[in-house]
This record gives sequence, C-alpha cells and structure tokens, in this order.
Amino acid sequence: MAQCAERQDDLPIGMPLRPGPPAFAALDLGTNNCRLLVGVPAGDGFRVLDSFSRIVRLGEGLHHTGRLSPPAMERALSALHGCAARLARRPLRGLRAIATEACRRAANGPEFLARVRRETGLPIDVISTREEAELALESCAPLLAGGARRALLFDIGGGSTELAWVRASSCAGDRPELAGYVSVPVGVVTLAERFAARAGDPGYFEDMVDDVRTRLEPFDRVHCIGHEIRRGGVHLLGTSGTVTTLAGLALDLPRYCRSQVDGTVLSRRQAEDAVDRLRAMGRDGLARHPCVGPERAEFVLPGCAIFVAIHALWPAPEVMVADRGLREGMLLRLIRAERARRPHAPRPHAPI
Repeated sequence: MAQCAERQDDLPIGMPLRPGPPAFAALDLGTNNCRLLVGVPAGDGFRVLDSFSRIVRLGEGLHHTGRLSPPAMERALSALHGCAARLARRPLRGLRAIATEACRRAANGPEFLARVRRETGLPIDVISTREEAELALESCAPLLAGGARRALLFDIGGGSTELAWVRASSCAGDRPELAGYVSVPVGVVTLAERFAARAGDPGYFEDMVDDVRTRLEPFDRVHCIGHEIRRGGVHLLGTSGTVTTLAGLALDLPRYCRSQVDGTVLSRRQAEDAVDRLRAMGRDGLARHPCVGPERAEFVLPGCAIFVAIHALWPAPEVMVADRGLREGMLLRLIRAERARRPHAPRPHAPI
C-alpha cells in the first residue's frame, strides 16, 4: 500500500536530532519492501517517532534463479544505508532487524546479509515462518479483542503468504493464542513472475486464484476452518498492502490515510467490488491511482488473486483490515522485554 506518511526520504540525514528519550527500532527487510519503525513506549503500546518504507524488490528474479540478483541487492543496500543513517541520529535502547522469505530462499541470502552487516552495521537475522506469523499476530492482537471465538489472520507478502489460525483470548488482558499456522511460498512478487507471460490473457486472473487456493486447501483440511466460519464467531483479518489497498478503494480515499484504514471492517460485497474495480483499471490506471502507484501496479492483481483465493475458501461475511505488521510486532516485543527487566519503570501515557 502506498503509505504517504512513511515517505520521509527527504529528511536531512546529516542533521542531528535533538536529544530525546531512548527509543526502540524495528526493521523488516522483505521480498518487496524495506521498512523501518522507531518508537518509544506509551501506555500499552508505543508512540511513533520515525518511519520509513521503500520498495526495493529484493526478491526480483528469485523464482527463476534461486539467487538474489546484483541490482536487487544494490537497491536493498541503498535503503538499508538510509535506515542505518536514520538510526545513528538518535539514542536507541533496542533494535530488532529481520529478513523474511527472499533471504530464507536465496542461496546467496547469508552472503548478502553478511555484506549488509559489514557495510551498514545492521544485524539482520532471517526469521522462521512461524515467527513471522507470531509477529503479525502480536501486532494485530488489539484488533481481535472480544467478540469472536477464533480468527484467521492472513498476511500477503512479496514472497510468501502467512496464515495464522488463532484462538481468541478468553480472559480480559490475555493475548490471542496461535493454534496453527502455515506459510505458503506464494506472494505478490512470486505470483507476478510466475504468471508474467500470461498477464492480460483470458482466464489469467482465475488461474492465479486456482493456483493459490490449491495451496491453501491442506491447511483448511487440518483445522476445519471453513466449518468453523459457517458456525460463526470467526474473524477474518488481513494485514498487507493488498487488503489496505482494497480498503482505500472501498472508502473512496483520495489519498491513502492509515488512520482511516487500520481497523476498518469491509463487508464481503465491499471487498469484492474493490477487487472488481482494480481489475477493470488496467496497468496504466493502477499506476495512476493514488492508492497504488507505478511501483506497485504489476503486483496489485496477483495480490488480489491471493485475497480472492482466501476469501473463496473461507467465506467470512466481513474482513477486518490492519495496517500494521511485523515492525509493530517487533516493537511491542522489545518494549515488553524491557519492562520485564525493569518492572517498576513508569509507563508513559497516550499510546498511538
């Protein structure tokens, strides 16, 4: 999703910030994006001090070669140098930096991350698919408070799609529990590359949907999720650029606004109408749309195909949209660990 509030590349890197309270930082190097979030504790959450997001397309060509390409690594390194410079401008109490599917799959992923550490000082770790699902759940847990027995959380990424089958908390203050998860090695970048030769052909979109649905069906058979959805009391919650784009269209936003999207609930009809509108735009229309843009135009329909496959297999009457993800989950964990070490430290007020 084009998140205008995070486009802060024009901040003067060489100019030192005023002294402030030590902050926590979370960096997520994904298959398509490099994202940074810096915040300080506030109430039960955190207050954002700085954020950054850049499309780097680290996984470009990975499906065909099994390796990160030199241009992709250079794009990612450029963004990571910028992140390192931003982090050097303020005192930090904690930092977590992770990489996901592209670096998990690439034969030269470890070599690339070693180079990143040498050149930027950033200690990026490749996390497991389970931790990826856990971090997404960590960030979205406040949206799942009350009203449901279960939840199905999905995160459509660049190189993979994570699904978490969640047992809702039974007591106030308890966090939801991960009852099962799966990481499907299909994301917007990998699906776009696999079907690139057929883009625009009749049946192209439907074939992408069928491909993804086939990969999801074993997870449904294990956990009987479709049966649980028909019984009721199950939330469907999506966190990714795809679902936030659908929400932006459904809300007719002239420009993307996180505060209006995060926590929005779309009816099944609203979600389906938004997909139809995106499919009707064509690539040029997608590139011009303020909630998409030229850098994401080729990935929107593959993302929609993944969403449609999820929504067809698990036809919940509503889908909740979350504009939060791995970075927020990492920050919350860092803050919780700090409080466990310092149990009597005062809590700032007014979380954002």
